Amino acid sequence: MTYAPLSENQAEYIKRSARCWLNIAEGGKRAGKNVVNLLAWAACLERHPDRLHLAAGVTEASARLNILDCNGFGLLRLFDGICREERYQNRRALLLNTTFGERIVLICGGGRDGDERRIKGNSYGSTYITEANECHPRFVREVFDRTVSSSERKIFLDLNPKAPEHWFYREIMARHEALAKADPSYGYNYGHFTMADNNSLSDSRLRDLLLTYDRDDLWFKTDILGQRAGGYGRIYPAFRRTVHAVPFEWIESQRFVCLSVGIDVGGTDATVATLVGFTENFGSAVLIDGYYHKQGKNETHDSGRYAEEIVERVRGWIERFPLPGMTIFAESADKLFRIALKRELARRGLALKVVPAYKKDGILDRVRLHSALINRNRLFVARHLSEWLRAYENAVWDEKRRQLGDWVRLDNGSYPVDCLDSAEYATIAYKGRLL
Repeated sequence: MTYAPLSENQAEYIKRSARCWLNIAEGGKRAGKNVVNLLAWAACLERHPDRLHLAAGVTEASARLNILDCNGFGLLRLFDGICREERYQNRRALLLNTTFGERIVLICGGGRDGDERRIKGNSYGSTYITEANECHPRFVREVFDRTVSSSERKIFLDLNPKAPEHWFYREIMARHEALAKADPSYGYNYGHFTMADNNSLSDSRLRDLLLTYDRDDLWFKTDILGQRAGGYGRIYPAFRRTVHAVPFEWIESQRFVCLSVGIDVGGTDATVATLVGFTENFGSAVLIDGYYHKQGKNETHDSGRYAEEIVERVRGWIERFPLPGMTIFAESADKLFRIALKRELARRGLALKVVPAYKKDGILDRVRLHSALINRNRLFVARHLSEWLRAYENAVWDEKRRQLGDWVRLDNGSYPVDCLDSAEYATIAYKGRLL
């Protein structure tokens, strides 16, 4: 196997880690933060005098994925042939046979309030927390406390950029940065990395990746430049009606290879169904038509009524676009609606598959997909879908939630956010083909 060389920035960070106790790698995606921290930590584990150490992440699974595996660059690879996964004191652990004896690396999740109790009572010689600023504050503070009595205190952290006022910057980094500024020998090592540091990415591959981003939006600032960007501003700044809104005549001229329907059940908010078509080779996603109903005080719909009206609309879509295999992705949180929808489809003789909307990877994953499609002019919306167009034009981040470290769309009724949810449900299942 051929490995790409470290960048000068990465190599210098690893060198500094040998003499520093607190090592923080921050930056954009695909920047090599995990790899440089793992190389530095592996060297530390090989010679560390203490026996017990800690690998942590938001969950135990993420700790194993990012630290033990790390796409083949983790501890399992670095200590290949001299390590084994076992249970230690009824805890999952990685046992290393180093030159200086056996070393035990406990594996732990720290994303929830109360996870800190799982590491109390132990003293760790060193620790690595991946996505440290995603972990719960109590857990991060406890990790610092649990390494105080180490024979050679070493803490390694990697961070994804958050808002400038995020608690981690205020409560953790600001203090140590100030101490290091006052005393250069303090032992604080900070490295900032971007995709430009990742020499495994060819120039052509890097250019292709950059094409999926708008240089003026938050994704580019955080994912590529690795900046601590605040959450204000439009979510889809590249969306323009002159480019992305298309007449129905243009839609009818397209050859669709797949159709899907996404349904967001709003309860007291709007209930929305969106028909999305995918062109040949999944080159583009087109919002063809939709159903939109916002309940008022004097007009309420139950699940049965919504099912009837949406199935009537679906029947018309099938007649106009007779492609086999249409799938309906319905709101996963509303089981009663899905039952009513299946009954209504069966009553009308429509053999369509109804599945819960995919939400496992969260709203950010759906927003990223639509941002990438918009930035590359591969998402289009029928001109008559006024609510959907208004949603893309006016979607903004909730700044208060963003300051707490959460990427959440503002949902205060100022724009029809339910249209975005519905369109995303119809497309996210095809992410692997679209990107």
